[in-house]
Amino acid sequence: MRVVKQLGCVLVVALLGSLVVSAAHWNAPLTLLAGSGTAAATVLAYRWIVRRTERRAPAELLFPGAGRALGRGALIGSALFAGVVAVMAVLGDYRVDGWGSASGAVALLGFSAAAAVTEEVLFRGVLFRVVEVWLGSWPALVLTAALFGASHLFNPHASLWGAVAITVEAGAMLAAAYVATRTLWLPIGVHFAWNFAEGGVFGTSVSGTDQPQGLLHSTLSGPTWVTGGEFGPEAGVFSVLLCSTATVGFLLLARHRGNLRPAGFDRGRRTPAPREEPRPVR
Repeated sequence: MRVVKQLGCVLVVALLGSLVVSAAHWNAPLTLLAGSGTAAATVLAYRWIVRRTERRAPAELLFPGAGRALGRGALIGSALFAGVVAVMAVLGDYRVDGWGSASGAVALLGFSAAAAVTEEVLFRGVLFRVVEVWLGSWPALVLTAALFGASHLFNPHASLWGAVAITVEAGAMLAAAYVATRTLWLPIGVHFAWNFAEGGVFGTSVSGTDQPQGLLHSTLSGPTWVTGGEFGPEAGVFSVLLCSTATVGFLLLARHRGNLRPAGFDRGRRTPAPREEPRPVR
C-alpha cells in the first residue's frame, strides 16, 4: 500500500501538470510557468507522501545542498549531449543553419523542468527505491531502466530501438547517478540539462516530441543509426556510447562509496521525520 500511495500521489500531480503544460500550447511564458509549477508541485508531493507513508525525512530530496547537486548534474548532462553533437558535427551529420527561436527555448525550459522532475521522482524516487529494497541495487537498476525505456514507446516517432537506446543511455545512467549520490537532485539535473540542451539549445528532437525550435536552427543528415532519425539523437549510437561510459563511471563511484546494496537491506527500517519543537507559552 505504501508503494501504491506514493505512485498514486506523484502520478496525479504529474498527470495534472502534464495537462496544464499541454494546454499552454508552447506559449513561452505560460509553458515556463506551467512546467516550473509542475516540477515544484511534484517535489512537494513526494516529500509529503514519503513523510506520511514511511515516517521518515526524505533524505533523497532534501533542500539543503540541492543547488550544488542540481548544478553538478546540469554540467554533466549538458556536457554529455554537447559531446554527442560534437561527434555528429565532425562526421558532417549535424549542421547549424542559423539562429532559431528564443521563445521556443523558453518554452522548452519549462517543458524540460517538468519532464525531468516528474520522471526522476517516479522512476528513481519511488520505483527504484522500492525494487532495490526487495531485490537489491543491480536488479532494481535493470528493471527500472527497462520500464523507463518502455514508457517512451508511446512517444511520437517511437521505435523498439529507440526504447532500447533510452533504456541503456538514460534509464541505466540516471539510476546509476542516483545510486552513486543517493540524492535525486543530481539525476534531475542531468536529465533536465540533457533534454534542454537537446531541444532548447541545439534544436534537435527530444524523444520524438513535436516541439518548437530551440536557440539554434539545425539540420541532421546521415544514417539513422547516427542521428536517431525522427526520434532524435537519443536513438543514435553515440548517445548510447557516451551515456554508457557515464553509467560505468557512476557505478564505479557507487561501489567506491559502498552504495550498492543487497536485497532486503532496508526492509522495515524508518528514519523518523523531524518534528518542530513546541513553542514556549508566554
